Amino acid sequence: ALSAFDATFASSLFYEHNNRALNNVFFGGGTRVLKQEAAVFQAQISKRTPFGSEFTLRHNVDYDQNNAPGNAFPAAWDINFEAEYRQSLLLAPAIRPKSIPAAGIDFGRIAGASTIPGVYNGILIARANTDVSIAEFEMSVRDFLSDVENAYWDLYFAYRDLDTKIAARDAALDTWRRIQALSERGRVGGEADKEAEAREQYYRFQEEVENALSGRLIDGTQTHNGSSGGTFRATGGIHVAERRLRYLIGLPVNGAELLRPSDEPPRAEILFDWELSLQESLSERAELRRQKWMIKRRELELVASRNFLLPELDVVALYRYRGFGRTLLKTGASSEFDSAWNNLLHGNFQESQLGVELAFPFGNRQAHAAVRNAEFLLARERGLLREQEQRVVHDLSNAMAETTRAHQVMRTVYNRREAARERLKALEAAFEADKAPLNLVLDAQRRLAASESHYYATLVEYAAAVKNMHYEKGTLLEYLGVHLSEGPWPEPAYADAEDRLRRREVLDGSHVPDQGIISSGAIPASW
Repeated sequence: ALSAFDATFASSLFYEHNNRALNNVFFGGGTRVLKQEAAVFQAQISKRTPFGSEFTLRHNVDYDQNNAPGNAFPAAWDINFEAEYRQSLLLAPAIRPKSIPAAGIDFGRIAGASTIPGVYNGILIARANTDVSIAEFEMSVRDFLSDVENAYWDLYFAYRDLDTKIAARDAALDTWRRIQALSERGRVGGEADKEAEAREQYYRFQEEVENALSGRLIDGTQTHNGSSGGTFRATGGIHVAERRLRYLIGLPVNGAELLRPSDEPPRAEILFDWELSLQESLSERAELRRQKWMIKRRELELVASRNFLLPELDVVALYRYRGFGRTLLKTGASSEFDSAWNNLLHGNFQESQLGVELAFPFGNRQAHAAVRNAEFLLARERGLLREQEQRVVHDLSNAMAETTRAHQVMRTVYNRREAARERLKALEAAFEADKAPLNLVLDAQRRLAASESHYYATLVEYAAAVKNMHYEKGTLLEYLGVHLSEGPWPEPAYADAEDRLRRREVLDGSHVPDQGIISSGAIPASW
């Protein structure tokens, strides 16, 4: 966007050899057969400004040698220097809607070098696009870190689930061996059906151990799989969970080291204040910030579109220094026209021009269509913001309810696990005394294994619920100790911004309000 206002250099050189017959002596300078050698050189530097101005410095050199009898010299050089200034009177001052403060926003800084309604690439549009990209980058980092934590807790549950399955398998193996011993001695309780029942339970748990170690290729917990931050899926499988975590954090898939989570999920109840959480979510969510920048961009585009409804009215001023001579450059010239450069430096021939240019298309249908399209796009972005705010409130409410539910269920499952452990202990004692059948003992082992595995699943669900609450509030990066910063701008940019601000204050005759500043530079660390 800034490069559209860079100074440009252009140059051209043309040579002509003419030999023509003319019907009128007047047009041939006194001859009907014109023979001519001519050359034209031009060089210029031009620069456009965001405020509708264009400055041009131009140098022209003409050489003409012909056989016209009316010429003072057989060959002559005509050189000049021009300085041209062009200012657009109607397109530069912006026609602003009430939502945009009068802070010196100019048409050129919105539309850039574009002369087509609806196509804008100015500095302010580029800055808005940059802020949109920054918000999208923050969203990507947030989702990535959420997936890393999800994979971490998936691996934590996989280890705990494997420990539970191993303990249940070992208990089933011990029971099977005791039944085998009774069968070998021919005692009561060692019947074939009971031995087969105990053996079946052992192999059931052995199958679960193998699945808990290797895992199956099923999607684990990830963002947007039921909730924005990710709903926990107790799929298990250490190898699968570890490979997924390795992939996310950039480690070799088949590394020699073993990854085992060291942190435990939170068990204490964490209470979130609804009003404070709602304010944080509406101010900190990157999606809403991105959409607000989109609205700002559409507002600027509407400003530029309305300016295209005006006719093109330009003031043009030109000043020219001329020189003419028989030669281009000659030292010790004896007459005024011996050297074109000497004649130019004497300054005897100066010209100036001042004029106005007006142009407009009848009906101006393209500009009217661009305004209507800009109004539609602005209405769409504002509608999207309202829908996104409603979705943020909806998801925040779900996340807070999930946090409460997960903690209550965790406490309930903990009590269930303790009851299952006590029941198994009592049944094992009764079985030793021949007061309880085997099937009750085996059922108690299955119940304890299920409650133990489910308890660790609820722990991870609660940890994910707390993390998802921060996700919905827009404070996940801060919660994880990650901060983003756009970084400082070059020092000349700050000095240039201050200078332009002072200039706008002088031109407007009033102080520029703070809300007129499009960007304040670096993003705060809390973002």
